[in-house]
Amino acid sequence: MSLPAVVPAPASIEAGSGAPFRLSAATTVTGERDAAAALAEIVAARTGLSPAAGDDSAGIELRIDPSAGSGSRGAAESYRISVDEASVVVTGADAAGLFYGVQTLGQLIARDGSEWTVPAVTIEDAPRFAYRGVMLDVARHFHPVETVKGYIDRAAALKFNALHLHLTDDQGWRIQLDSRPELTARASATAVGGDPGGFYSKADYREIVDYAASRHMIVVPELDMPGHTHAVGLAYPELAEDPTISDEMRENIRDHGAEEPRSGMPYEGTAVGFSSLKTRDEATYDFVADVFGELAAMTPGPYLHFGGDESLSTASEDFAAFVTRASDIIADLGKTPVAWHEAGAAAGGLADTTVGQYWGFRTPQDGAGEKARAFVDIGGQLILSPADAVYLDMKYPPASTDVAVPELGLTWANGPTSVERAYSWEPSDIVGGIDDSGILGVEAPLWTETIRTTADIDAMAFPRAAAAAEAAWSPATGASDLRTWASFRERVGALGPLWGSMGIGFHPSEEIPWATE
Repeated sequence: MSLPAVVPAPASIEAGSGAPFRLSAATTVTGERDAAAALAEIVAARTGLSPAAGDDSAGIELRIDPSAGSGSRGAAESYRISVDEASVVVTGADAAGLFYGVQTLGQLIARDGSEWTVPAVTIEDAPRFAYRGVMLDVARHFHPVETVKGYIDRAAALKFNALHLHLTDDQGWRIQLDSRPELTARASATAVGGDPGGFYSKADYREIVDYAASRHMIVVPELDMPGHTHAVGLAYPELAEDPTISDEMRENIRDHGAEEPRSGMPYEGTAVGFSSLKTRDEATYDFVADVFGELAAMTPGPYLHFGGDESLSTASEDFAAFVTRASDIIADLGKTPVAWHEAGAAAGGLADTTVGQYWGFRTPQDGAGEKARAFVDIGGQLILSPADAVYLDMKYPPASTDVAVPELGLTWANGPTSVERAYSWEPSDIVGGIDDSGILGVEAPLWTETIRTTADIDAMAFPRAAAAAEAAWSPATGASDLRTWASFRERVGALGPLWGSMGIGFHPSEEIPWATE
């Protein structure tokens, strides 16, 4: 008997020998209210049925039991599903585990003629890594609250538990802070290509944080510095250096058809590396303390991301001094600092809790592996985001059939990036000398130089986000028959009808045998 399709692959799944459980208008749900509401939403979207609350033992039971599930992280986020002809029981070790069990149950629902069924099956599941993230860049193109909430829904269904918001860049500052009001007053109105900008009010940000929490996700806000800070100079020119334009950058700007950045003028292009804060000015560190102090008070999650990437206009010694002080400021706020892997060049001075985010290639180049490993050497951990695997903004390969391929994305990360390449990497193989104990988790970033709408997000993220979800949640590559590309492409293809019912406008890649109903 073939196993039902589940993504990400569970730690253990066994098909039962009996008849399936049949859903009907009379199906009842008992147990935890929040999980029942999440399940009702999935069932209604998938089947049109509306399961009612009740105490019928021949229905669906949702419960929490700390002994449920197991894995490298103990019981946290674990769940168990048991299905037979008479009943469905989903048991979470905690509220998050129950939520993830409900997401898996939604994937198990299948059409059988005019009926809807759940196959007889037993699943024991737990995550491999504690941190399973997606990143949305709202600086290059601004995305409103409803779009962000929709992305949270889609990510949570794949058991991601962190939303990294890239809130600032050369093109705009996207978060209201009372301590520095000119940031949104003067530096939020524009975006790449002259498109409209925008920003989140403090109420907007609170709405996003609360909505994420209802889906068992934290928000990881990023204020990128000391580079990627041209927008800061629009609001507080005394804090920013004049743009530094190298010959190579000038050529890059010309290739992208944009004007060169100028002090005091909004930047609408996509070149990087020309901006820097004044890292030797004490007023800059007053600014860093102000913005991160206020952001810390607004963010219940443990992480604050201070960027640190592509600071090409900041001298090496000044960069090291800056990231050292920024990490200390954040650590003193009681938060865990996060920085892109370039900050590892100054690892000897970083707060020893600092988490590094690796965005180099699957085979590290130009010292990126050494910089990433330095975070682990000082006692921190790594988030892995290999750009040539899980950067969701990379173009898809051209199709050999009549499948329409999105005309979106970039190619600099060894692109285009196929779904197979997004899947076929093993986290423990990326940075030499680092095993699972040094890996906090996996994150799939979506940069938005070319991404303007929810439809654009869906097309670029799906199905490749599902590949990243499996790297983050499931056992190591090759640890089971399910953790292979051959298995994944079949399983993710089976999710096509579910994704369609959820309104996800995924790219129907020709690499995947998509199921139809």
